[in-house]
Amino acid sequence: MEIPSAFNSGLQGLQNARATADQAAADIVATTTFSTEQQMNPAANGEVNTEVTKPNSNLEIPDLNRAIVNLKVAEFQAKASIEVIKSADDALGTLLDVTA
Repeated sequence: MEIPSAFNSGLQGLQNARATADQAAADIVATTTFSTEQQMNPAANGEVNTEVTKPNSNLEIPDLNRAIVNLKVAEFQAKASIEVIKSADDALGTLLDVTA
C-alpha cells in the first residue's frame, strides 16, 4: 500500500477543483444560453419571432442553482488543497531546518 505525499494530494485536489469548476461553468453557460436564431414570420409583415425554444428537446438542460453551488464547492476545494500544499511545504521546510 502506497501512501501519497501531501504535495501530490494537494495537487490532485486542485486538479479535481478545476475539473469541477470547468463543468459547473459549462453548465451555467448551457442554462443561460438561448437559441440565437430569430425566425422571420412571413405572415407578420417582417416582424421578428421572439419565442425562445429549446434547440434540441432531448438534451437535458442542467439546473442553474446546482451549477452555481458546484462552482462554489470547487472554490472551497481549491482553497483547501492550497492549504494542504502550504502545510506540506512548511513541514518540508521544518525537516530541512532540523537536518541542516
